Amino acid sequence: MVSSKNKKYQKLSFACQRDGLTLRGTEYRPKGDHLPIAIVCHGFMANQKTVQHYAKMLARLGYAAYCFDFSGGCVMMGKSDGRTTDMSVMTECKDLKAVVDYAKMLPYTNAEDITLMGCSQGGFVSALVASDLKQQVKKLVLFYPALCIPDDARAGKMMFAKFDPKNLPDVINCGPMKLGKCYVSDVLDVDPFAEIKGYTGDVLIVHGTADKIVHTSYAKRAYETYLSRETGTVKLRLIDGGGHMFSKKHDLLAMDELNQFLVK
Repeated sequence: MVSSKNKKYQKLSFACQRDGLTLRGTEYRPKGDHLPIAIVCHGFMANQKTVQHYAKMLARLGYAAYCFDFSGGCVMMGKSDGRTTDMSVMTECKDLKAVVDYAKMLPYTNAEDITLMGCSQGGFVSALVASDLKQQVKKLVLFYPALCIPDDARAGKMMFAKFDPKNLPDVINCGPMKLGKCYVSDVLDVDPFAEIKGYTGDVLIVHGTADKIVHTSYAKRAYETYLSRETGTVKLRLIDGGGHMFSKKHDLLAMDELNQFLVK
């Protein structure tokens, strides 16, 4: 349980390793020991700054909160090592697991109280990692999770990129970002709903009804998938008029849902 009272926190940079790459991020930590852990993941082409306000909110609730740049996952301003052409959902899962392991080893954190949170592609990554880590993750928060990525890969159209999924080039131009064939090939055979079902803890899904990148049907199917489990709760909040990446008005509604989900 976390306190609903606002807490002061300090902001510190951190770094950890994954397969010879350095992942860099920011820790927001209130005073105290045995702090619950919260790790917030940014979306495709974004960076940690796009989710830092969530990490700050979590720190005010008493969490040792972390956000970081995925390896090769940022179109600009990313501070972690790695090339965009080597990045995929699966490499980002490895990144997130490395940050989880880092946070668990700190002397002031509670390794048995971990919340994962992700937006868009970061939500898909968080859901996959939560399913893999199972009971190690206490709560899972998904804001407009991009569970459409495998379907988009099979359709040969992902964001700004178009390609033949049966004849992938080494480099795929996706607007301002160059992707490698691994970005597509790593998810071609993935059933996201079968993969995420292994998570047994509590889940919050928040999605905008006007999202033009990830249709709400994916959030609804995720809700049904989590609802079918024998353990764990799930709540789906559809924000009327909300797009992909919430406006300030819609983000306030989403953060209120997050607060209610965590403060019980």
